[in-house]
Amino acid sequence: MYTQDFDPVSSSLGLSSIFAVLPILALFVLLGGFRLAAQWAALIALGMAMLVAMIVYGMPVDQTALSATEGATFGLFPIMWIVVAAIWIYNMTVETGHFAVLRRSFGAISNDQRVQAVIVAFSFGALLEALAGFGTPVAITSVMLIALGFKPIKAASVALVANTAPVAFGAIAIPIVTLSEITGLPKEDLGAMVGRQTPFLALLVPVILIWMVDGSRGIRQAWPAAVVGGFTFALAQFACSNYISVELTDIAASLVSTGSIVLLLRVWQPGEPLIGDEATGGFSRPAVAGSSTHSPDMEGEVRRRDDSVKDPPGDVLRAYSPYLVIIAVFSIAQIPAVKDALAEKPWTTTVQWPGLDVVNPDGEALSSLTYNINWLPAAGTLLLICGLITMVILRVTPGRAFKVFGGSIDQLKWAILTVASVLALAYVMNQSGQTITLGLWAAGAGDFFAFLSALIGWLGVAVTGSDTSSNALFGALQVTAAKDAGMSPTLLAAANSSGGVLGKMISPQNLAIGAAAVGMAGQEGDLFRKVLGWSIALVLVMCALVYLQSTAVLDWMVVK
Repeated sequence: MYTQDFDPVSSSLGLSSIFAVLPILALFVLLGGFRLAAQWAALIALGMAMLVAMIVYGMPVDQTALSATEGATFGLFPIMWIVVAAIWIYNMTVETGHFAVLRRSFGAISNDQRVQAVIVAFSFGALLEALAGFGTPVAITSVMLIALGFKPIKAASVALVANTAPVAFGAIAIPIVTLSEITGLPKEDLGAMVGRQTPFLALLVPVILIWMVDGSRGIRQAWPAAVVGGFTFALAQFACSNYISVELTDIAASLVSTGSIVLLLRVWQPGEPLIGDEATGGFSRPAVAGSSTHSPDMEGEVRRRDDSVKDPPGDVLRAYSPYLVIIAVFSIAQIPAVKDALAEKPWTTTVQWPGLDVVNPDGEALSSLTYNINWLPAAGTLLLICGLITMVILRVTPGRAFKVFGGSIDQLKWAILTVASVLALAYVMNQSGQTITLGLWAAGAGDFFAFLSALIGWLGVAVTGSDTSSNALFGALQVTAAKDAGMSPTLLAAANSSGGVLGKMISPQNLAIGAAAVGMAGQEGDLFRKVLGWSIALVLVMCALVYLQSTAVLDWMVVK
């Protein structure tokens, strides 16, 4: 058994904090200073956390190793299981040419670039964030915008800024699920609290996108699209996260936002449309091994990739079908009777992590020692089922689907290693007591810590590129600081996630994704300068909101 000690160095919280911060500091310096690849930086930081746990905190070697393995396993399942399944579905649509059909369908909604920025980068990007996250929306929407006539740097910067408001509920709300796992706070309460913070971003971001595309003239001429798209997204995000389902929040918000803009365009159009350059075409992919360019199926796929053709209704419907299937399957899974049934054995089981025995100073076992194996109701498994249905609809053979699945895993191999390492790092720091040491020290800021809490989440995502990883690293710290300062743990834990979403546009990983997607590899610095000001401005808005929610001014908004 290991009993946590929060001030192991000379019984001094300040001195203990110096050692506790070393793994986080190492991660920041390796990523930001030495520009080391995220997976290697995370592994080195994990090694440092394990050394601090064993040497400074006195955590036994076996308990330290077991803590790391539990965290890494959580990183693989359920987190990366969701991402792999979602990317598999997306890659099937690309390989069959249906993604090009989808892109053309969005282009037909409006030929005005300002409207396209809102509906493609913000509304549709939110749906991609809801289903996959982890940089997927930036990669996909930036390419779509280029095909619609945007210049590369503008397409990438618009996609990066748009990928903010939905991030906390991304990948079927895995950042919220992880935050709940790390802090022990109810997932529903955390989701509801985040849903009372991020909708304010949804009101601002579409307006910013139009400004980025066309400046003040764009605001004067195209503001209705930004107002309608942002307001309906914010309303749906609040309502779904608080009263319906945390997992379905971004799906609902993105669909409501898209639908509202489409309806708006039936009665209103910008007076002077901003038309982009002629589209250069969508994705280009080599023929799949084993298929013939003379086969009817492949000839159909080639036609779907050709921007000069008019898509038949059947192709358009099939292009949208994967997303419709996902919505249907996840909606069914949220029906109370179905949800309750899936929560029972054998579909879900809970185990104590073998051999791991850690208690707090009061002798109580940590809740994080329990590992939930919800193999069927897991979001990744539901997405796998959606993928099997998509195979049938898109007429993808099992062999070809398996090949695409293998390619998706290969595509994500470094992301898988990074997430597993970051979660292992978080579990070692949390269970050894390092995170709580930092939380108790940070609580010395008193009431002002409420302002800093969102900034901590922002910094975490700016470095790791993931709201999930930031929540894993700093969720326990936020809760500890909140309790010690007499504030709401739910408020500050949620603030970590809500502030974190604004660090995503400046994280090295997402900048690299955006630059690579538009053919600007090596020019990440140019993108960074384009979006840094918006990131700082928006996170300060979030800091002010959280601070006011911690005071009598807005404390009525806090989930009790």
